[in-house]
Amino acid sequence: MPTGLFDHPGHLLPGLVLLAGLIGLPLLAQAWGQEFYIGVASRILIFALAASSLNLILGFGGMVSFGHAAFVGVGAYTVGILMQHGVSSAWLGWPLALLSAGLLALLIGAISLRTRGVYFIMITLAFAQMLYYLMISLKVYGGDDGLTLPGRSQLGWGLDLSQDRTFYYVVLGLGLLVFLGLQRLLNSSFGHALQAIRENEQRMVAIGFGVYRIKLMAFTLAGALAGLAGALLANQGGFVSPSMMQWSESGMLMIMVILGGVGYLYGGLVGAVVFLVLEELLNTVTIHWQLGLGAVLLLVVLLAPNGLLSLWRRKAGS
Repeated sequence: MPTGLFDHPGHLLPGLVLLAGLIGLPLLAQAWGQEFYIGVASRILIFALAASSLNLILGFGGMVSFGHAAFVGVGAYTVGILMQHGVSSAWLGWPLALLSAGLLALLIGAISLRTRGVYFIMITLAFAQMLYYLMISLKVYGGDDGLTLPGRSQLGWGLDLSQDRTFYYVVLGLGLLVFLGLQRLLNSSFGHALQAIRENEQRMVAIGFGVYRIKLMAFTLAGALAGLAGALLANQGGFVSPSMMQWSESGMLMIMVILGGVGYLYGGLVGAVVFLVLEELLNTVTIHWQLGLGAVLLLVVLLAPNGLLSLWRRKAGS
């Protein structure tokens, strides 16, 4: 079936193969006595969610935000603070993490989106650093030392999230729902309008589209999804720290998107896999693993400026 310029069709067979591999991964890891990799895979899926939320505004909306990690941190702290006050239900904590990050993104976006270019980059960075220093100053919630969670959230229905395999499948299920939702969103009239704004904002204004409103909605949704990733990340590591909001964390998410492919539906997923797998492999060789990662990033930028997924599209089109 023909698709439009801004459509992002799914690939059923490769998708099913990937899903089957992800479902079977914990079983293989346990069979080989390598349960440690279940936690690694959960971390990769969580960062894939966070990177994909950034890709929504960066790759599809043309908004270069250097403060996206702030929303991840807000989601993580929402869960951590609730647990400190005795609220450990995932049905309450995770939606509140999503809501709090979304409301913060709405506030920041309402101000930041009145600027553009380097000014937009700097103002999003400034807001993230303000939140970073705010959390450092709140000694009641650990300050610079961070906040240790007493355990993982409680989901009920006989699901024990303290078991790494159960937690992995919950993260996988949420990630699948988010990716399917993003695909539907990008293929909708809203998604088409967002991508058209990225291509030519002035033309979209001229023909009567509410550019500011569309960009603000996308920015808010991206922040909310990052908050969900933060809630999952807090549960996965059992710890929340102001460092989660630092500019370097936003830079890491941006590198993931660049590696995978800016403006590709699965760019965040591929970038998170490549980045974190390289981190694990290079860590076993040298403590200066960032040097090797930088070399890989340079190679990708030179050979595939649009990310690794552009190589696959180039091959498919040849």
